[in-house]
Amino acid sequence: MRFLRRSTTDTAAEDQGDAIEVDAATGKASYTPGKGRATPKRREAEAKKRGPVAPPPTSMREAMKRNKELRKANPQLKEERRSAARESRARMMAGDEKYLPNRDRGPVKAYVRDLVDSRRNILGLFMPLAILVFVALLIPVPAAQQYITLVCMAMLLVMAVEGVVNGRRIGRLARERFPKEAVGVRGLGWYAFVRASQIRKLRVPKPRLKPGEPIPS
Repeated sequence: MRFLRRSTTDTAAEDQGDAIEVDAATGKASYTPGKGRATPKRREAEAKKRGPVAPPPTSMREAMKRNKELRKANPQLKEERRSAARESRARMMAGDEKYLPNRDRGPVKAYVRDLVDSRRNILGLFMPLAILVFVALLIPVPAAQQYITLVCMAMLLVMAVEGVVNGRRIGRLARERFPKEAVGVRGLGWYAFVRASQIRKLRVPKPRLKPGEPIPS
């Protein structure tokens, strides 16, 4: 029954991939030479099938070149990325919290947007006024340039006053609406100023209320 025990010689032979068989009649061991190498693991075999792994790109140009080659090899991947980008854009424009940037998240910011969008503001003429100033610089008539400049300066002064008044009003209303939230009047006032100065169709996310509509409680 000695052949049932594992000896040091048997263990070494198994480690080398050799096979030892024992004849029950004679009690002698027959030696079968192994492959001379260890059996590769599954991970190593799969990596060998895939081929060598490319080294990481050393420059931005090389990375862009690899991405271009990858898009050519997988046109479906490009379409999937476009579809995901369109969906993210649509969710962000709809006001989905998961897709909004950090500056627009939270119930307080949503309430401020509703306050701004539910009124018509002179600040909404800021971008058209900037275009008017640019056009005035191209007019070769000094009198017209002077007149347009004075009008623009007066409009900017009115906009600044409206921005300050609206900022204080919105900050006060936000504190009353969310007493447990940490509300910064200056930060919310600037947030309201920036949104009010944008053209209504270009605001992100899109306005939920039309001018004159009551704010939902």
